[in-house]
Amino acid sequence: MTLVRSISSHIDKFLAAILLTVAFATVMPARGETAVAFGWLTEAAIALLFFMHGAKLSPEVALLGARHWRLHVMVFLSTFALFPLLGISARFLAPNFLPEPLWAGLILLTALPSTVQASIAFTSVAGGNVPAALCSATASSLLGVFLTPLIAGLLLTSHGLDISASSVLAIVVQLLVPFVAGQLLRPWIGAYLTRHPRALKSVDYGSILLIVYSAFSHGVVDGIWHQIDAGDLFKVALVDVALLATVMTILTFASRQLGFSRADQITIVFCGSKKSLANGLPIATLLFAGHVGLVIIPLMLFHQIQLMVCASLARHYAARRVTATEPHAGLRATPV
Repeated sequence: MTLVRSISSHIDKFLAAILLTVAFATVMPARGETAVAFGWLTEAAIALLFFMHGAKLSPEVALLGARHWRLHVMVFLSTFALFPLLGISARFLAPNFLPEPLWAGLILLTALPSTVQASIAFTSVAGGNVPAALCSATASSLLGVFLTPLIAGLLLTSHGLDISASSVLAIVVQLLVPFVAGQLLRPWIGAYLTRHPRALKSVDYGSILLIVYSAFSHGVVDGIWHQIDAGDLFKVALVDVALLATVMTILTFASRQLGFSRADQITIVFCGSKKSLANGLPIATLLFAGHVGLVIIPLMLFHQIQLMVCASLARHYAARRVTATEPHAGLRATPV
């Protein structure tokens, strides 16, 4: 429970930092040569981010959980198939519900990989299968470097948005080169990053705030706050909540019907319902260069919603686990 409170505290602080960055970009956006400089700085931060994640993530970890292949298939299908299918279906059923840039951002959101740290932390608190969560989340992050730009590019192009195949491949290369470089240097710097997790967290948070400032600076210069109002923000939040609730419900029902253990069910729900802000913002910045302001709003809202919902759900699972382990509770406990 202490871990959940710690995560919630970090959520609040990070959300406050993001909101302050948006406010600062609104009042003092980067313009002219300053904007160009921030553009170069943002690209460097993205390269550093994927380099450090490449150095931190161990490919062997994914292989260690191969015996849980059914669990991993569930998580990957949710992350890279169910989410995109729901996003495309929502846009098909209600194309005028959101402006086109917000739909583009939502479709990009559905193609993103799962988070690593949050998935593992919430799974641990809830009493899930932590080794399997570590394997699934790590593998999802590794696969996302390749799959996310390709899935997002395919979906966006097929629905009339101007995304060229060459730009998608260029993004894969831009993300892949520093990531592979990090993997190659992992034997020398991986242990340091493991011992000093704040180094990676600082790069994560710093690069995200830099991307947010750069994106909203572009947006303010282009009149972003004249293109969206409180009603649109509410609609985006509503779609995000519906998307998250639908995925969690499907995963809960499917994992029960397929006979997974309680611990594996928890792992599937938490790992299969997350989307990575750290991966999403860099990809959005590269994919929608110069027009990213509105595009990142669905992801920023979803990030906060998913963490608040999962913190509450983890507490619920943990409380039921305590109840089930009390004397004679086995006769009263209801399986999850």
